[in-house]
Amino acid sequence: MQNDTKQSEIKEESIAKYTIKDSVFSDLFKSKKYLIQLYKALHPEDTTVTEDELTDITIRNVLTDNLYNDLGFSLGEKFFILVEAQAIWTLNIIIRVLLYLAQTYHDYFERTNQNLYKSKKVKMPKPELYVVYVGNHRNIPDEISLSKEFFGGTDIAIDVKVKVICENESNNIINQYILFSKVYDEQRKKYGRTKKAITETIRICKDRNILREYLEDREKEVVSIMMSLYDEEEIMRSYIKSERYEAAQEAELNKAKKTAIHLLKLRKMSLEDIAEATELPLDTVKELESQSMQLI
Repeated sequence: MQNDTKQSEIKEESIAKYTIKDSVFSDLFKSKKYLIQLYKALHPEDTTVTEDELTDITIRNVLTDNLYNDLGFSLGEKFFILVEAQAIWTLNIIIRVLLYLAQTYHDYFERTNQNLYKSKKVKMPKPELYVVYVGNHRNIPDEISLSKEFFGGTDIAIDVKVKVICENESNNIINQYILFSKVYDEQRKKYGRTKKAITETIRICKDRNILREYLEDREKEVVSIMMSLYDEEEIMRSYIKSERYEAAQEAELNKAKKTAIHLLKLRKMSLEDIAEATELPLDTVKELESQSMQLI
């Protein structure tokens, strides 16, 4: 009965998903209604673009934990735009974006039946690479590059330049997402990774007109996205703990077997006494004795 109550409490409170911001980011821009707002925030000069011109090219791996990115879309044959949401600042994002871009081009050449081994020059959409940074780290540059950050600014065979978008004064969809993430951080500090933190985040954002339409249309889905019984961080901690425990157990077993083999060689104790002294099963001690006899 007590266990049932405890399980019920866990289900009621649950745990907010560790990758909550990325999950909401991906869900938000799956909708072309919001995707076109993102594009117009990046290209306000393009006043004629329509939703139909935007195509989702996000890299997804459903069956394997392999290469995938937060958001990729193309505008006809003109642009590839890859956008990553980053909560913790790391320059390694440049490497990840480079890999995403290479995979995106590979998929594009296959989709358009262009052969890289023929003499005819292939057509390539122009790439644009962005990072939406939602953290609190200050003095983030407007642009980061592979050459500058990893090779001291020297001329290298291939460079990657990534534009960085942080919180600003605008009310566009990108800045609203950043503000949503910051509200969640505040609520998480108050309530932990709980349902309360999520419902308060949604309430506050709707009151402040932050992603209001999206949150009103998809509130249940947003709560579902943000909730998970075990977050990825907890799973990883559990996995590492399990691995360490198994390694320690294996080390103890090997140590006990070595002690048993030494005692067997001395021939001063019965098999039963050796089993008791080493805390090994009697069958294991008998097996070790048999192995020792074969080596003589």
